[in-house]
This record gives sequence, C-alpha cells and structure tokens, in this order.
Amino acid sequence: MGTAAAKAQLAEHFNPEIYGVTSLAIAPDARAGSMGDMGVATEADVNSQYWNCAKYPWNIARAGVSASYTPWLRKIVTGINLANVSGFYRIGDYSAISASLRYFGMGEVSVQNMGYSVSPYEMSIDVAYSRLLTRTFSMGVAMRFILSNMNYDETQEAAVGKAFAADITMYRQGYFFMGNRECSLAWGIALTNIGSKINMRNDNNADFLPATLRLGINMTVPLNEYNKLSFGAEVYKLCIPTRPVQGEDESSEDYERRLQEDYYSVSSIGGIFKSFGDAPGGFKEEMQELRWSFGAEYTYNDRFMLRAGYHYENPHKGNRQYFTVGAGLHMSVFTVDAAYCISTAQANPLDQTMRFTLGFDLDGMKDLFGRKR
Repeated sequence: MGTAAAKAQLAEHFNPEIYGVTSLAIAPDARAGSMGDMGVATEADVNSQYWNCAKYPWNIARAGVSASYTPWLRKIVTGINLANVSGFYRIGDYSAISASLRYFGMGEVSVQNMGYSVSPYEMSIDVAYSRLLTRTFSMGVAMRFILSNMNYDETQEAAVGKAFAADITMYRQGYFFMGNRECSLAWGIALTNIGSKINMRNDNNADFLPATLRLGINMTVPLNEYNKLSFGAEVYKLCIPTRPVQGEDESSEDYERRLQEDYYSVSSIGGIFKSFGDAPGGFKEEMQELRWSFGAEYTYNDRFMLRAGYHYENPHKGNRQYFTVGAGLHMSVFTVDAAYCISTAQANPLDQTMRFTLGFDLDGMKDLFGRKR
C-alpha cells in the first residue's frame, strides 16, 4: 500500500488526542455552554477567565464574581460535577486582575474487593492580569496551578499530579456602522494551558496538559433601542502530539519503544509545535483535529437573554456533536444563566447536560446597599 493510501486509511481510524487533567477542557459557565461552548471573542463578562482573560478590561462593571455548577455525565452516573468560581476587578480604565478556582469531583468510588472507597478529584487555581494596549486591543496573561488526585489504591502512595500552566490571550473590539446601526465586531485568540506535563501514575510517562489554541470572531448588531443580536464562530485545536498508531506488522515491544521515543519523550513546549504536523493520517487527520463552535445570543433591554449554539468534533477525534440552548436573566445586582445540551451524535454521554451560573455585579451591590442606608 502506498504512503498516501496508508495515510488515508489511518485518517479514518478513531484516534483522539490523549491528555491528563481532562476536566480542564470542560467549559465551566452556562453562557458559553449555551452558545456551543464558544467564548473567546464574545462580549466580556465575569466568566472570561476560562476563555480569554484579555476581555476583562472591557467589562462595564468595576468588579464581579460568579459561581458555576455542572452535573457531569448525568445520563450514565451520578456524583460527578464541576464547580467553578471566577472574579475580576478593573484597575482604573485600562487594566484588570482576575482569578478563578475550579473543582472537578468524581464522587465516591468503591474499589471492588478491597472494602474501601476513594474520592478522586481534579482542581486548579489561577490568577491573571489584562490590559488595554490601544482603544481597541487588549492582551492578558494567566498563571495556573493544577492538582490531580486520581489515586484508586489507598494501600499505595497517593498518585497526586501537580503542574503549572499559563495562558496568553488577545482580544480586539471595534465598531462600524451598518446603515444607522452602530455594530461591534470582535475577534479573540487564546493559547491556554501552556505548561509542564503532569504525572499521575508514579511512573516515567507524564501526560500532556490540554494546551489549546482558540480563534474566534463575534458580531453584535443592535436591532433597535431594546433589542440586539450577537452571533459568532470559533475554531480550536488541542496543541498536543497525536499518539502514534501501532502498525499491523509492528510488535508490541517495537510499538512501545516508538511510543517512548516519539511521544513521551517530547517536551510540553515541543509538543505544541509538533502537534501541527504529526497526525499519522497526514493533512486530512490534522484537519480532523479542528473543533468548531457556532453560537448566537439575543438580548432584550440588557435584561433577558436567549442563546443557542452548535459544537462539532470529528467522529474520529471524539465525536462530540451537540446543539445547545440557554437563557439568562440580568438584574441590577445579579445574573442567572442556564444551559442545556442536546446531543446529535448517537450514544453521546453529554446529552442532557445542564450548566448553571450565578453572577454578582459588585458595583450593583454597592449601589443597592448605599440606597438602603
């Protein structure tokens, strides 16, 4: 079989990217979750830390905090959930600091024939600084500490993985006229989870973190004084090497040796560059590693929001394909958002996943308490 034919055949195999701390790839907030998991270029909000921290200086509020909750894989199991807290504070008119804490709990797991239970979890905490560099362009940098405890054997030393990572993000928002309507057009770029590898098995084979490159665009059109519509698209790619595929005539020993040389020995930074041209199936498989999100948001009087979106992942790279819908209610002090996932892929455990976010505008709380006095 020729090289081109062999690559074409490899591109049709199920071969998703494999990485550690999988919870880092889960969108935490309901607003983005209802727009097809899209958030790198949408209008700034309190939950921008996960998507693009460079958006924070664009917030109208001086400060805010939010809490999000997602029951995960609830179609097949209970007790798994993702909790996330985010907050920001604008310093003057040009910069902001922000932080977030996320905890992915996997519930209580009974270890068969051992008579005890364990509670594996993953968590991360990060801080970020962002600044407007021009009237239309901003950048942000985030630093993250990651902890993963996947130990299933209490008789052994806990296999607790630790890692550090960083985000580098950019955001631009400009305005133009469409007829007599002043519209906004924004784009964003975010390279997230650039950092060390993480070892959770007490061996020499550390896993890559889910380093991700996101590019997005978003447009907002005011329909009239009370109604506006925004819509956008986003594409992202995991910047980690693709695991080599074992050849038909390749022994397990030879494959393990090649895996050590071509995969595990690659550094985390080297893996980012390697990820753009290492797919066994060639260019076709590289294109399959692109994930797409499309979303729209309708806003009435800056109070009530309706949202919808779609997320696509190639069947050979995970097959996460789903529609999302959601709604939000914004009051002077708080915002409530909810999202719901409707899978279009057969037997997708993400079907019927819900997300909830409660946000607080600290400026509004200050005004409210001031009026009461």
